[in-house]
Amino acid sequence: MNLAEYFWRAVLRFPHHPALSDRTVRWTYRELADEVGRVAANLADRGVGPGDHILVILKNRRENVVSYWAAQWLGAIYTPINFRMTGSEILYCLNDCDPRLVIAEASLSAVLEEVLSQAATPVPVIFAGDGSADGFDALRRPGPNPPLYPAADDATAIMLYTSGTTGAPKGVPRSHLNESSAALAHIIQNGYRSLDSTIGVMPFYHTMGMRSLLAVTLLNGQMVLLPDYDTPELAAAIAEHGITTLYLVPTVYFGLVNLPDLDRYDFRQLKNIGYAGAAMTSSLTRLCFERLDPEIFVNHFGSSEIYTFTTCSWLDRKPTCAGRPGLHAAIRVVTADSEPTVGPEDTVTAGETGEVIVHLSSPEAFRGYWNRPDANAKALREGWYFTGDVGVIDDEGDLWVRGRVDDMVISGGENIHPLEIEDVLSQHPGVLEAAVAGLPDDRWGQVITAFVVPRDARLTAGELDRFCRESPQLARFKRPRHYVLVKAIPKSPVGKVLRRKLREGDYQPWSEQPEKRPEED
Repeated sequence: MNLAEYFWRAVLRFPHHPALSDRTVRWTYRELADEVGRVAANLADRGVGPGDHILVILKNRRENVVSYWAAQWLGAIYTPINFRMTGSEILYCLNDCDPRLVIAEASLSAVLEEVLSQAATPVPVIFAGDGSADGFDALRRPGPNPPLYPAADDATAIMLYTSGTTGAPKGVPRSHLNESSAALAHIIQNGYRSLDSTIGVMPFYHTMGMRSLLAVTLLNGQMVLLPDYDTPELAAAIAEHGITTLYLVPTVYFGLVNLPDLDRYDFRQLKNIGYAGAAMTSSLTRLCFERLDPEIFVNHFGSSEIYTFTTCSWLDRKPTCAGRPGLHAAIRVVTADSEPTVGPEDTVTAGETGEVIVHLSSPEAFRGYWNRPDANAKALREGWYFTGDVGVIDDEGDLWVRGRVDDMVISGGENIHPLEIEDVLSQHPGVLEAAVAGLPDDRWGQVITAFVVPRDARLTAGELDRFCRESPQLARFKRPRHYVLVKAIPKSPVGKVLRRKLREGDYQPWSEQPEKRPEED
């Protein structure tokens, strides 16, 4: 089945159950379907049809959800991008996907005017969020619904753009089969149940946001949207709507469990929580167990290209573990090399660190990047997807992720992975957050440098070094040689640490000078 069929069958199954809520509306499945049908009809009148890209530059507002389902109704390709992108980044994506139509935040009108003046071909824009007569509301005018387009399951349903932190964003086309398989795997792997509800916090231009939307729809659950959420609003919405599931990046959980008055909110309905998108420290994992008390807590390891690599639901005994291959997945760990010279047969032994690769036979797997044969040659080899993630399989068969191949620090000839150092630093009571990067050094090649957000001004480099020296989890040669106290760790919009910015000095120091530990080894 295609995604429009899944949606329509959900409407027929529970037409009067709440489907979508925000600050002003609470739509049932029937009401949502009526809205989607009207918008699909008006998009069709504007020339949108099967295979056309609709470039969506919106927050998690209801117009975004309606645009997604309307695209599926017409057989078009929903193509969301980050509304925080610069004009040059928007222009790149616009020229790359050549959309039939753009739907964007009204606040971006000036930026888009400049972008469209440089675009390769003219593209009409519909703005949402300002209530203007010729804006998104014009797409809601009543009219006969078009028939559901019978898209084949291998037709492209959605195209996500990777974050582009190391270069131009890459388009990831995903078929109806990719998306439905990923949603069903997500439901099974996270133990979701019929009518489960969730919060639409993760942006819909990210695979986590899409997964939450589609999974909850297949279950006839309710999606509660928070386009401009803050942590107290998130906590209030969980309690008010009796939210049963959360799927968030660690930074959002960090804010939630550190909310001073969290105990005043009623979270008794919250049963299943999961995270992905970035590493979670063991300290934060324990806090999530203590403060949210979930029945099921899952670490999901995957990507936009192949939704599931591995999952772990035994974080109570193995915090930070990535676990075993997902429902559709087969993985290997091979020699880590930033060049495409390694093949899938170059596996490492158990306990040895290498690059994680995933077999492309998974129905959750894409078939190649949009207009990027260079990226395909690097990532797709002999039926396997080379993830760029570094991991190790322990003696029980569980995978542990150590970071990215490009983030690996080579100091004094030793390969050192930032995540294990960050996990140790996060256990210090005076540390709010920590990130590790390798900085150039004439003697060592790179020196391990810890960037730490302190809880207060009493924290010192000497105290941090004593803590690392006494930790049984950290080998002596992996201890940081420099400690930099900073006001915040730079992150992407979905919570990934931007080590590149740390290496470039793009951060705010807590005090004037970084501190260095003694050169005793």
